[in-house]
Amino acid sequence: MSDRDFYGDWFRDGATHDPMHAAQKGMKPELPKRFYSEASVVERDGQHVVALDGRVARTPAKSLLAFSRPGMAEAAAAEWNGQGSHIDPFSMPITRIANSAIDGVRASRQAVIDEIAKYGGSDFLCYRADQPEALARRQAEAWDPVLAWAADHLGAKLAVVNGIQYKQQSPEALAAIAEAVARHDEFGLASLHAVTTLTGSVILALAVAEGYLEPEAAWAAAHVDEDYQAELWGHDEEAQQRRAWRWREMEAASRLLALAR
Repeated sequence: MSDRDFYGDWFRDGATHDPMHAAQKGMKPELPKRFYSEASVVERDGQHVVALDGRVARTPAKSLLAFSRPGMAEAAAAEWNGQGSHIDPFSMPITRIANSAIDGVRASRQAVIDEIAKYGGSDFLCYRADQPEALARRQAEAWDPVLAWAADHLGAKLAVVNGIQYKQQSPEALAAIAEAVARHDEFGLASLHAVTTLTGSVILALAVAEGYLEPEAAWAAAHVDEDYQAELWGHDEEAQQRRAWRWREMEAASRLLALAR
C-alpha cells in the first residue's frame, strides 16, 4: 500500500481516531509519516487541484482534491504544507470538509440539502427560556436580530415560543430556508452542514454563509445557554477542550463559506 493510499484509509476511518476519545483512553493516534516535501496548487481542466510534489492529491475515494476557486485550493494546500513529520487529518479541517464535499455531497446533493434544511423545523433560536430573566434577555439580544434578518433577507419568518414544546413552522418559512440552502455548491453545502451541526442552527449557518454574521458572533450566539450556565456553576475543563476543537471546525467551515462568496 502506498503512503498516499494509507493516508486515504486513515482519513476514511478517522472517526475511530477522535482526538478527544483517544485522550480519554490514554491513547496516542498512530499517524502516517509525511511522504512529500511541498504542497502546491495546479490547474487541471479548469479546476484548481492540490498537488504533492507535483503529483495531484486525491480524496479517500480517489477523486481529485480539486476546487472551483483557487482560494479554496490554496487554503487546503496550506494545511498540507503545515504538517510536520507526520500527517494529522484532525489538523486539516478544510481538507476534511473538501473530502466530504467531493466524495459525499456531490453524489447526494438533494439528501444533504434536505438534511440541513430540516433544522429549520426546530431551530433552537426559536425556543426561549421564561426564567431566569437574565438568560431570557441574553437569548433575545443574541437571537432576535438573526431571526429578523432571516425573515427580511431569506423570507423565512419563524415563530418563537417559550419553553421546549415543539412548534410547527410555516411551510413558507421552511421552503425559504431550503431554497437558501440549495443555492450552494457541494463545498458550500459541506461547509453549511458543518456549521449547522456545530451550532445546532441552520439560521446561524446561513447568516454566516451570507456574511450577515461573523463566525465568532455566530459561535457566541450558539453558546448563550452554555456560557450562562458556566458563569453560574463554573467551567468544565473537558467541555472546554471539546468546544475549542469544535471551534476549529467551525472556523474552517466558515472560511470555506467566505471563500465561496
